[in-house]
Amino acid sequence: MTHNLSTLTRLPASELLALYAELEAPDTAEMQGEYAATLLAQLHPLIALLGRWSIYNPLYPGYWLAKGFAPTDSPNRGRGYNLFRYRNRMVTRWPMQTLVHPSRFDGKPAYQLVYPAYQSIVGRLHMIDELRRVDEGLYLGFGTCGFTRRQRRLRLPFALQGPIGKYRGIAGVPRAHADAGSIIDAS
Repeated sequence: MTHNLSTLTRLPASELLALYAELEAPDTAEMQGEYAATLLAQLHPLIALLGRWSIYNPLYPGYWLAKGFAPTDSPNRGRGYNLFRYRNRMVTRWPMQTLVHPSRFDGKPAYQLVYPAYQSIVGRLHMIDELRRVDEGLYLGFGTCGFTRRQRRLRLPFALQGPIGKYRGIAGVPRAHADAGSIIDAS
C-alpha cells in the first residue's frame, strides 16, 4: 500500500508502529532543510492531550511547525532544531545532534535525533526521536522522552514532509563531550 501524509494521519498508532518496522532509514545527507511537522495518532487519549499541549502551546514553546536538519563535517552525523511560531515570529528551539544508528526498538537503522547532546528542556527530559522514510519526502517518526528507560519506551508518532525550506542554522549550547551514539546506547 502506498502511504502519503493523508493516509498516515488516519492510521491508528498501532498501525503506525507496524508500518515503521517495515521502513528504511534515510541517510544524513538526505535530511537537509526544514520539514513540515504533523503530530499523528497517539497510543492513548491522555498521551494525545499532553502531546498537543506540550508542542502547541502559546505560552511555551509556541506552535510546532517543522524540524530542520543539516549534515556536519563528521561522517554520518548532522544537527537540527524544531521550528515554532511564537508570538507571531518563527523561533528555533530544542537543538539536537543527528545520526543514523540502530533503533532502540528493533535494532534496524533509524535516523536519530538526539536532544540530550544540547542544553535544553527536552535534553533534560532525555528526548530522542527516530525517523524512517515512508516515501520520497515523507518520514514517519517517533519521539520518546522521560527520566527512566520505561518512560522512554513510550513512542509518540509524528510525520515530517519536505523539505519545505532551508536550514536556518542552529542556536543552542552543546553539552561538553556529548556524543549522540553514546547517549542513545545509554538510553
